[in-house]
Amino acid sequence: MQSRTQRGVALVEFALLFPFLLILTFTTTEFGRALYEYQGVTKSVRAAARYLTTQNPDTHQAEAGNLIVYGSIAGGTTPLVRNLSATNVMAPTWGQEGTSPLIKTVTVGVTGYQFQSIFTTVFGLPFGTVTFSDITATMRTHL
Repeated sequence: MQSRTQRGVALVEFALLFPFLLILTFTTTEFGRALYEYQGVTKSVRAAARYLTTQNPDTHQAEAGNLIVYGSIAGGTTPLVRNLSATNVMAPTWGQEGTSPLIKTVTVGVTGYQFQSIFTTVFGLPFGTVTFSDITATMRTHL
């Protein structure tokens, strides 16, 4: 059985470690959310590139943008991930690679997407905003 002073020491130790445990928990949670949002944007960019591979060059750009932002060709009101908007969508570009055989490609992407943490600060430590680098996908067209 613990003496009364031992229980007090355990409480003091817990009180000293608790803020660090919270910071570790918040950091892990926010890192997981950032990866989840990055994966969501990456998946939508790939879907838009896949969609454009079956379309004529320089057509259906608005539908591809809707697919990136809303997950639907028709558009929507709620973006797939927070802070993603049509202003983040890069204009699709069609290109050609190689000479024999000639391979036609399409590239779509998202630029300037910012992940916004739920927690602005935790115990004085800033969590703030993280801007992802450009997320692009290039695929071979079928036309």
